[in-house]
Amino acid sequence: MAATKTGVLSVTSECVPLIKSGGLADVAGALPGALAGQGVNMRVLLPAYRGLLKQIGRTRTVLDLPDLFGGKGRVVAGKAGDMQVLLLDAPHLFDRAGGPYLDADGRDFPDNPERFAALSWAAAEIAAKGLSDGWTPSLVHAHDWQAALTPVYLRLRGIAVPSVLTIHNIAFQGLAPFEKLQALRLPPELWERGDIEYWGQIGVLKAGLIHADRVTTVSPTYALELRRDQFGMGLQGVIAARPDGICGLLNGIDTDVWNPETDPEVVSFSTRSLAGRAKNRKRLVQEFGLTDTGGPIAAVISRLTRQKGLDLLPEVIPGFLARGGMVAILGNGDADIQEALRSLAARFPGKVGIYLGYDEPRSHRVFAGADCIVIPSRFEPCGLTQLYGLRYGAVPMVVATGGLADTVIAANPAALDRQVATGIVLHQADTESLRAGFDQLLDLHAQPETFRRIRRNGMAADFGWARSAQAYAELYQDLAPELAS
Repeated sequence: MAATKTGVLSVTSECVPLIKSGGLADVAGALPGALAGQGVNMRVLLPAYRGLLKQIGRTRTVLDLPDLFGGKGRVVAGKAGDMQVLLLDAPHLFDRAGGPYLDADGRDFPDNPERFAALSWAAAEIAAKGLSDGWTPSLVHAHDWQAALTPVYLRLRGIAVPSVLTIHNIAFQGLAPFEKLQALRLPPELWERGDIEYWGQIGVLKAGLIHADRVTTVSPTYALELRRDQFGMGLQGVIAARPDGICGLLNGIDTDVWNPETDPEVVSFSTRSLAGRAKNRKRLVQEFGLTDTGGPIAAVISRLTRQKGLDLLPEVIPGFLARGGMVAILGNGDADIQEALRSLAARFPGKVGIYLGYDEPRSHRVFAGADCIVIPSRFEPCGLTQLYGLRYGAVPMVVATGGLADTVIAANPAALDRQVATGIVLHQADTESLRAGFDQLLDLHAQPETFRRIRRNGMAADFGWARSAQAYAELYQDLAPELAS
């Protein structure tokens, strides 16, 4: 290994256990530990949102950034558990009320382009200069549009450090008005060449797709879907034009955190003994104010959006309830979907329970007590929810798209006959398909031995990080041979 280059810099806008708004945080938080097993030394760079500096305890400044998009900044090093964390401390950009991307009223921060350009600029600075403790990355791994200018800045500044860009969800592209070109430290020739222009706007993700040395995404099926008009969100041509294409590496989950045998939030159970699930079901019924009918409990744990297909539920659920089903909903999102689901709960007290908001411990309890986790997504790059469901014996009901298609084996006659089924798979995100899915859930639940086998099959599946971590390590080593152990 080269003396001056000692690892991989992961650049992300969110990361468990520090800050989370979606699955990106889970992946960014799991990768360092998973890759450590492959001999890869990874540090994670993310913004120092309000309160994060306190979370990583003792810190030291490892890089000063005196001119960072309107103010002074610095990079501080610390640890979150075993993870080596670099926080971009720039109070004028990140010390704000609200979340990573939205203000306290749920609106985008108007300077989000500059905020996350600063994150990418800081990553390029680290690659160029290294840190005061002697650490310099051999490779930079950028995640989603928030870090997608990193490969661009590396190229513009002639920094000979290779880059990988991972698309977690191409629906979020980091669009900005043309007038911000100079503020984002981007030269006009990038616009004139078409590298960054997207329908009259600056397309940050587009630029990253063009300038990154390698592009990956979070499941093999999504990698194929991104080449199609239906899923590519206008960038399918850019992806298809890359001579090396796009590599689909399936996300995994942290099987230590998500382990029904050791999870402090649930009554312990395993594939060997499912007895604890009955107690978790009883707790779930109580927590969501349900009246147990003995039928299946279908759960939703999700952002409540059209992408997730959850606008379809109000039309379909009454029929499911009429046949003895119950529903528990945990999440928040679009106001109209929230209101529709809240109204549904009011119409069917004791049959539909809803908790608007996100609560990580509560989600563990829902997975442990529900019979089914419903994910009727119109598109889904990978999805972690179905993996948590499989791990906890909550049989997934999914649409065959992206990572949902890669991870759930449909309970069709052939799979049932071979005893390999792990879930219910729909082929369209529409009310007719979803209604059929709920009917199948009711029918399977009425066959206890069959349903128990499907549940156990899912719990026994391996969706940890081992295989994907090895694939990432091989990708890194191909670009930066000094990383080979």
